[in-house]
Amino acid sequence: MSVDRRLVAGVDSSTQSCKVVIVDPSTGGILRSGSAPHPVGTEVDPEAWWTALQKAISEAGGFADVAAVSISGQQHGLIALDRHGQVIRDALLWNDLRSDGAARALIAEIGADEFVDRAGVVPVASFTGAKLRWLRDHEPDNASRVAAVALPHDWLTWRLLGHGPSSSSALRGPDLEALVTDASDASGTAYFSAVTGRYDLDLFRAAFGAPAREATGSTTTGSTTDGSPATDELGPTTAPIVLPRVLAPHESAGHTPEGILVGPGAGDNAAAALGLGAAPGDVIISIGTSGTVFSPTRLEINDSSGMVAGFASADGGRLPLVATLNAARVLDSAAALLRASHTDVAALALASSPGANGLTLVPYFEGERTPNLPSATARLEGMTLANSTPENVARAFVEGMLCGLADGLDAVLRQGVKVQRLFLIGGAARNPAVREVARDIFTVPIDVPEQAEYVAIGAARQAAWTLTGTSPRWQVELVATLHPRPSQVRQQYHSYTNTNVIDATRPAHENSDNDHRRSSGAQAPVEG
Repeated sequence: MSVDRRLVAGVDSSTQSCKVVIVDPSTGGILRSGSAPHPVGTEVDPEAWWTALQKAISEAGGFADVAAVSISGQQHGLIALDRHGQVIRDALLWNDLRSDGAARALIAEIGADEFVDRAGVVPVASFTGAKLRWLRDHEPDNASRVAAVALPHDWLTWRLLGHGPSSSSALRGPDLEALVTDASDASGTAYFSAVTGRYDLDLFRAAFGAPAREATGSTTTGSTTDGSPATDELGPTTAPIVLPRVLAPHESAGHTPEGILVGPGAGDNAAAALGLGAAPGDVIISIGTSGTVFSPTRLEINDSSGMVAGFASADGGRLPLVATLNAARVLDSAAALLRASHTDVAALALASSPGANGLTLVPYFEGERTPNLPSATARLEGMTLANSTPENVARAFVEGMLCGLADGLDAVLRQGVKVQRLFLIGGAARNPAVREVARDIFTVPIDVPEQAEYVAIGAARQAAWTLTGTSPRWQVELVATLHPRPSQVRQQYHSYTNTNVIDATRPAHENSDNDHRRSSGAQAPVEG
C-alpha cells in the first residue's frame, strides 16, 4: 500500500548535531522529530554529517510520508571535492581560526572597502574564501586536486539527491554539476554578492589562485558515463573549479531517488529567520555555539569595518549579521569554573546584582570573530576581595556574554536597520539568568519564543514553500516578553573593552587583546 506523501521535513545540520523535524504544512505543527550528534572539533569528515542525517531521519520515523524536504546548515565550512566527488580533506568549520592570516592577506590585496562593495563582507578566518587561501598556501597537494567547493548544506543536499563519490553506493554518482546552494549560504563565502545574486569569480580566483564557474545543473553534459567530470585521469585538476548553482528562495533542487522534492536549503541563521516568521523591525539574537545578531531587511548593507556581514536572507532580501564565537560555551565555562550545574550558575547569577558588584568578564575564551581578535583571551576585570564571590562571578559571565551580543546589535543598527523587538532564541535562551540579565543589557522589548528548533522549522517552511509555491504562515508561540530596565552594565563592560572602534582591516598585532585593556584596577559597582 502506498503512503500518502503530504508532510514536509526540515533539517538543521549544525556544528553540534543534526536535527530533523516532520511538519504538517497546513498548520506548522511538528508531528515527529529526531536528532543525532556530530563529532567535536573544528575540522570534521563530512561523512559523519551524512551518517548523522540518516540517524536523525530514522529517529524521526523516516520520510515515507514526506513530500518535500530542505536542509539548513552551519555556514562557511569548506568542503573540497576532487573530480570523483571524493572529499579531499576533513572540512574546515566556521570556528576553525587557522585561516586568520589568510583573511588578512586577502584584505591587504583587495582592500576592505572593495570587498564590502563586491561581496558585502570583509574576510575573517571563518569565511570560506579565507579557508581556500589557507588551503592553497598550506596544503598545495590537496589544493591541486580540488574540482569543486561546497558548503555543508550544499554537500548534504547533493548527497540527499542521490549523488556521492565514485567509491560510494550513491545511485546517481559523483555529478559535480548537480551541486546547488542558495544565496543566504553563498553570501558567507566572501566570493558572492547578495546585491547581484551572483558569484564574484574574480574574488574566488584571488582567494584560491584558480578559475571557477557555477555548476550547470546538468547530469549529462560534460560528464563521463559514471557521472564524474570529463577530465584527464592523471595529474592535478586544471578545469575551472565548480561552485554550486545558486537557486532562488523556493526553487527546487530536484528530487531524491525516492521522489521527494528537495528545496534549495539555507544558512542556519537565515533558516531561523524563516522559522520565526521574522519581518523588518525584528532583530534575532541567537545564543548557541556561536552568538548571532541578525535582522531581515531590504536595505543594502555596507560595513567596511567588517563587524556586520551583508548576507542575503532566505526569502530574497538581506540579512545583516554579526557573529560572535563566545556564546553559550561561556556559560559552560562558568559551570566548570564554579563546579556547578547550569541551574546552579543561573541561581548564583540571579543572587547577584546588575554589574556584579564591579566584576566584569571580557569573554574572549576562543579568540573572537566580532571584534576580529582570533588570538585574544578571556579575562575577569575589577576583582577585589569583596566582590570575588561565586554569585558575582556567575553574574559577570552572563553579563559579559550578553554585552558582546549587545555590541553586535549596535553595529547592526548603525547600518540603518530599525528595531521594534528582539527575539531571543538558542539553547542559552532557556537559562533564567540569561533572560533576566538581558533586561539590563538591551533597551527594546524582548520576545522569548517557545523553545523549538527554529532552524529546522525554517527549513521545513522553505520545503513547504517549494512544494506549494506559497510561503506558509505558521504561528510562533511566546513564553515571555521581557521589558528593559535602565542600568550601567554596558558602560562598566566598555571600561575594559573598546569593541566599537575595532578595525578589522588592521594587522593582527594591532588588534591584539592588549588593545582592549583599559584599567586593571577595580571599578565602582554600577547601580541597576
